Amino acid sequence: AQIEAELERHWERLLQGLSYYKSPRSHSIDISALDEKQSVQILQCYLQEDYRGTRDTLKTVFQDERQSQALLLKVADYYYDERVCLLRCVLLLLTYFQDERHPYRAEYANCVGKLEKDLVSHYLQQFEDLISAEAPTWETHGNMMTDRQVSRWFAQCLREQALLLEVLFLYYAYFEMPCPELIRFTRLFKDLGFGLRQTNRHLVDKSMDPLVDRIGYFCSLILVEGMDIDFLHKCALEDRTNEHQFSSSPEICKEMDQMLMSFGDISHHGPVLLGWVLLRHTLSPDESSSTVTRLGHTTLQLNVFQYLTQSLQALGSSGNNVRHKQLLMLPMNLLLPLSLFPKHLINAVCEVLAAPSLPELFWESKPSMGLGMIVQSTVDVFPHKTRPLLQLLTALLSDKPTAKKVYMFLDKMCSFTEVYKHKPNDVISRDDETLWRRQAPKLLYPLGSGQTNLRMPVGVLGQVCVSDEGFVVRWEYSFSCWSLFTCELEMLLHVVSTADVLVHCERVKPILDLVHKVVSTDWSVSDCLLPLTSRIYMLLQRLTSVINPPMDLITSCVNCLTVLAARQPGKVWSSLHHTGFLPFTSSPLTNMAECISADGMRAGNYGNLLVLIEQPRGDYSVTVAFLRLVTTLVKGQLGSTQSRGLVPCVLLVLKEMLPTYHKWRYNTYGVRERIGCLILELVHAILNLSPEGEVQVSAPSLQALCIYSLTNTEAGQAVINIMTVGVDTIDMVLAAHSGGSEGPGQVLIQTVKLAFSVTNNVLRLKPPSDCMSPLEQALTQHGGHGNNLIAVLAKYIYHKHDPALPRLAIQLLKRLASVAPMSVYACLGSDAAAIRDAFLTRLQSRTEDMRIKVMILEFLTVAVETQPGLIELFLNLEVKDTGDGSKEFSLGEWSCLAVVLELLDCRQQGQYWCPPLLQRSALAFLHALWTDRRDSALSVLRTREKFWENLTTPLFGTLPSTSDTTEPCVLESCAFVMKIIGLEVYYVQSSLEQSLKSALQRLSSGRRYEYWSECVCSLVCGVCEDDGLRSLSEIQMLISAWRTLLILSTSHVCKLNLHTPRPSVLNHLLLLVPQSLPCLNLGSMMTTLLLILLKQWKRQLSADPGSFLKNLVGLTSQLTGVIWLTLFTCVGGDISQLPQLLLSVCETIQDEALALIESTRHMNQRGEVPDDSMETDTPRNIQTDQRDGVCVLALHLCKELCLVDEDGEQWLLVVRKLPVLPSILSALEQSLRFRQNLYFTEATLHLLLTLARTPQGAAAVAGAGVLQSICLPLLSVYEGPANGTSQAFSRRAQDAPCWPGVYRLCMCLMESLLKTLRYSFINEALDFIGVHQERILHCLNAVRTVQSLACLDEADHTVGFLLQLSAFSKEWQFHLPQLLRDIQVNLCFLCQACTYLLHSKKMLQHYLQAKNGEALTPGPAPQLHQRAAQSASKTPSLAVDREEVESKAVQTVQCSLLKILSKTLNALQHFTPDCCQILLDQNLFVLSFSPALDSDSAPSFGTLLASINVALSMLGEQNKRPSIKNQSLLMFTMENCVCVLISQAMRCLKDSTVLPRDKQRLKQELSSELSTLLSSLLRFFRRGSPSSPASILLPSPQTKPLPPGSKVLPEGQEPLVQLVQAFLRHVQR
Repeated sequence: AQIEAELERHWERLLQGLSYYKSPRSHSIDISALDEKQSVQILQCYLQEDYRGTRDTLKTVFQDERQSQALLLKVADYYYDERVCLLRCVLLLLTYFQDERHPYRAEYANCVGKLEKDLVSHYLQQFEDLISAEAPTWETHGNMMTDRQVSRWFAQCLREQALLLEVLFLYYAYFEMPCPELIRFTRLFKDLGFGLRQTNRHLVDKSMDPLVDRIGYFCSLILVEGMDIDFLHKCALEDRTNEHQFSSSPEICKEMDQMLMSFGDISHHGPVLLGWVLLRHTLSPDESSSTVTRLGHTTLQLNVFQYLTQSLQALGSSGNNVRHKQLLMLPMNLLLPLSLFPKHLINAVCEVLAAPSLPELFWESKPSMGLGMIVQSTVDVFPHKTRPLLQLLTALLSDKPTAKKVYMFLDKMCSFTEVYKHKPNDVISRDDETLWRRQAPKLLYPLGSGQTNLRMPVGVLGQVCVSDEGFVVRWEYSFSCWSLFTCELEMLLHVVSTADVLVHCERVKPILDLVHKVVSTDWSVSDCLLPLTSRIYMLLQRLTSVINPPMDLITSCVNCLTVLAARQPGKVWSSLHHTGFLPFTSSPLTNMAECISADGMRAGNYGNLLVLIEQPRGDYSVTVAFLRLVTTLVKGQLGSTQSRGLVPCVLLVLKEMLPTYHKWRYNTYGVRERIGCLILELVHAILNLSPEGEVQVSAPSLQALCIYSLTNTEAGQAVINIMTVGVDTIDMVLAAHSGGSEGPGQVLIQTVKLAFSVTNNVLRLKPPSDCMSPLEQALTQHGGHGNNLIAVLAKYIYHKHDPALPRLAIQLLKRLASVAPMSVYACLGSDAAAIRDAFLTRLQSRTEDMRIKVMILEFLTVAVETQPGLIELFLNLEVKDTGDGSKEFSLGEWSCLAVVLELLDCRQQGQYWCPPLLQRSALAFLHALWTDRRDSALSVLRTREKFWENLTTPLFGTLPSTSDTTEPCVLESCAFVMKIIGLEVYYVQSSLEQSLKSALQRLSSGRRYEYWSECVCSLVCGVCEDDGLRSLSEIQMLISAWRTLLILSTSHVCKLNLHTPRPSVLNHLLLLVPQSLPCLNLGSMMTTLLLILLKQWKRQLSADPGSFLKNLVGLTSQLTGVIWLTLFTCVGGDISQLPQLLLSVCETIQDEALALIESTRHMNQRGEVPDDSMETDTPRNIQTDQRDGVCVLALHLCKELCLVDEDGEQWLLVVRKLPVLPSILSALEQSLRFRQNLYFTEATLHLLLTLARTPQGAAAVAGAGVLQSICLPLLSVYEGPANGTSQAFSRRAQDAPCWPGVYRLCMCLMESLLKTLRYSFINEALDFIGVHQERILHCLNAVRTVQSLACLDEADHTVGFLLQLSAFSKEWQFHLPQLLRDIQVNLCFLCQACTYLLHSKKMLQHYLQAKNGEALTPGPAPQLHQRAAQSASKTPSLAVDREEVESKAVQTVQCSLLKILSKTLNALQHFTPDCCQILLDQNLFVLSFSPALDSDSAPSFGTLLASINVALSMLGEQNKRPSIKNQSLLMFTMENCVCVLISQAMRCLKDSTVLPRDKQRLKQELSSELSTLLSSLLRFFRRGSPSSPASILLPSPQTKPLPPGSKVLPEGQEPLVQLVQAFLRHVQR
């Protein structure tokens, strides 16, 4: 539509051609000599398209005469380019308007139909005006018309003449030229001298010769085309020559004869004379015989075939398109009827056959005419002369059918031509010596026996002719040329070190060129050519090692291997790396340093050729072939071993070629650019290798080598130098070598584009590092006057020839803007505003390449977050102060927001200049503004008229189905709109804009929420059904945006108006959740969304929650555990469906547990699970044990359901139906034994802990054999794999999933079961403590040295278990007396250690910093550390944060130590006699009598007194920062400590073994200490004390504090005070 509209608007301008530009109406002195109005238009277009400045700089230019003159000259150049481009547009139309493969053929044909009638007359008149135009002078065009400008004008005149002639030629290639027109053109071109007799020929210099020659070429081609040789050839074949237009125009023929008789002095006359000779000879051979003979001699004297070859090379080397096909058809038609074959005919024919479709004409033509006769003449001298035939057959290869025909043609050769200087003895002949017969068989090649050879049998006849060379014999002998080629290669291998090597090289090179063309055209023939291709490796090895190697032949060998490597890279590499041709290493490479240092690297035979031959000569054909070969091998995705064998090759390129190739000597222009392009193609191929199949080895990969070399060596600077070529240099090269897709300008553009892509990929793939690499430093360094790389990259926006060049430059800018620590705005300097204008000009142009506009918007999107200065430049907001002191923003003239808003206009959407991808990029830019909270820009956008209406337009459209081929960017557009609305609703606290409210109201009233809910359902189903969906990321993005919008609707109900659609959305989600399970990511998103919505929208379920739960239970067979937990949590504890849900969950648990048992057993039989230590987690098996796996989450859900089932009756019903507990315990036992399935193990133990809280549940767990499943297998958890010794305690955080945590859970489970079942579980508890006694004792002792939270948590659970077990001290004493004794002693030492650590806070803090600081940080600590590290510049704040972290860590450890101390003292009470029974108890409890508190001394009465004092002092501190929990715990600790102290003291006083002196000393010490304690207690109780938690948490048999809520006793009546007073009275008695 865009092309058709533009052609409809401008077809008349195309018809006018150069006459569109009018001369000035009045006499004026102007350098362009153009009409005033059009001059203004040209100036406006120049300022908009090519001027590289701003309005302000333009004013400065006009004020300076020299700058204004320079500007006028640039405008004149722009005007010249506009004239040329106008003619090239017509050329493009005529080139493709009949090409069925072109996408715009119909539009072009329609336009050509309008131009057809008057095109020739207009353009011919313009051509005549140009050739007669007088050269401008300073008198007619002003003093700016210097000699240089005159020369520039004349070069433009010649260029326009050539283009006009090319247009006329293409026109007559499709439309017939009338006979009178041929006379007119002949007379015109004769007078012009075919371009040589220009009116201003005195202005022609050497640089204009190519243009003059091009004019002559087209003059001759137009005349030949006017003779209609193609139709003449057809008429001659069908014997209907009278139908040709010249057969009925004898007068015109005679007039042409007279004019052509005067031809012959210019080479351009040759094709014209040749064509006319063919026409006259074919139409009237008798009448024109004398004319034909004379003109024919003149034609041959002009060397017409050399001329044809040169013209074809000049005109047809720029690519294979329709226009050049027409150029080549003319010489083809000239050559077809010929029967004479001059010397240079073969070269001309080969140039003709360069067009892809022309070789088919040969195979369709008769062998006795035209090209068939040429081929037959070369066959007659084969194999004496191999080059002519092979050269022709190589040119005749164009596709697979022709390749097979060439192969069959050569496979069945019928004649063998030889040359003898003397008649051999083994033949007999006729008397006239015209026929020879062989009398003996002959081997045609002097090769050894057993080698491939050709044998000519007896009796073969040969036709003989005598020439200057001797006897030329053509034997009637049938053979295969492919066998002969094999013999030729063998002969070359034999003579490679002799003087005959050059002769044989000349014979072998065309063979290899033919093989290269055959294999590249049809791979299926390669197997038949194996005898030839297998010898190339040896040939390459031999030829590269001789003194003067044949470089052309070596190039052909490498080219053949390149073609073979495209299909069989591994085979080619395995054969090639033994030849010594490629670079290699003498020792294996193990690291990057060895690679970069190049130690042990050898350049190979190729490296020697490069240094010794190619660089001195300046010819690099082997280098070009080498680079293509290595690139092909790299693209072939070789195995890791073979790819690393290419490291020396790549290293040679990166280290020796890339940094220096531009300094080499070159004989041919353009080779340097070609080598640079090939080097970057190789690097680009390596950087785009897929990482699949990479094996972890020590040697670096090719990709890693390239990345390191480009980031840290001179290779990276070389790439930067290529990028800094700049747009001006490229434009100069293009202007000097206009036209052609293979010219130097195109190669330079391709090289720069590759440099952009390579740099972008290096920055993308580079491993993260703390310091900048040399490449990054060079990319981001600031240079003066806009000479830095960033400014050069930005100025590529001015390039117009290849849209990919500025697009890739902007892409690299986008990468640098996001990863480099620099300001792009600062790098642009004074050019920033001009570059912004150029960006926006191309962005708002309707005819601009869409991909450039998309890339500009993507660049601006990145700049919003990373380049604040640059984005402010592009936003270009104008500020105006209002009366109330606030600021009002408006769009400036050069604001990118204006362009973006235009793209979002709903009237523009669907137009060709606003495709969906461009709209998506505009929405992404706006989303970036909202995400970055650019309030100034947002304030402008919100208040723009119809902004919200245009923005929300995509949400009111119909989304295409996933089966359609619609662009997936439509999904992204809708997602960005949803995200922008969500951000606006979330951030705007006040009322929304009225237009946005209206749009949201329309969404609700138009049932768009229901529509999008249905769309999301269909998209999720499509993703889950088709894993290879091409738009997967876009679909996920849309689903995520829709999810965010729904979540926001729960907290911003009034703004989003999502009331009515709630039931529909919930129903869709309820159906969607099970369908989304195949895709884990989508399943998680949908489940969490359903959780949030159900929690907030419970009212939607209030009508019938039972039926909703019933539906959920029906889905549970398809759902994962996380969804069960989600849905059950949402319904708010309604247990009407609990039995069914619990049964369903337990069935799943049982199935998953059995599968886990089988999987674990299978994995261990294969030995795939490594051993693990106590400190680290076992790597989980993704298939069986996942944190969010079905089995683990089902166990957690079962635990939650059991919590709801308070009495445990529903659980017992399930247990009676299903053997779920034995399955769980079996899997638990196996997991513990093999240290696998960590998450399953933890989840199982949590479930068992929940069951153990009720008597029924605990009895079921114990009856199922929990001890057998845990007791012995638990040893594997903490014992080392080698010697069975206990591992050191973990210093990691207690909440991290780990095997020490499993041990703690097991200990907690034993405690809970013993507490619940009491005597029923005592035997199992004693068995457990007997098995794990070493670990328990080690844990009690470890508190002294390891104060990590994990260690303290284990000690807490261990002491809790011992506390429960201490109530059964008699049974314990009976079964395990020694263990009981050890436990008692260790508990006393544990009491001492905790007291000591609690006594000295500073010492405890020192221990934490020195030993366990990294593990002891409480929950918020990591965030504090991270926050402190990010604000390192704020030293005071950092110190405060650190002190706060350390203080919290100490408080956490103190709390843990206090819990352990309280439980320890409570347990000790069970081991010390009751005060009433102490006179009858004879048990000995060993305690020394030293009252000192020292960490290295044994526990004593002083230890207990110190514990009381520590608790009392901490109570005093708690009054400053009250904590009821800690105060109650301290009171409980103090009560237990006093009871143990009094009990032990009374036992000692009653003990007869204690000396009276010691008893008296004990009384004195205790009386003194307790008196002091009593006074402190009284002071404390006067201020009010908390109640002891003993009656609630840890019941103590000695003290019975008041229950909470009772009246406070009078002073001195507290039980603790009364107990101490009673003891003092007893002691002091």
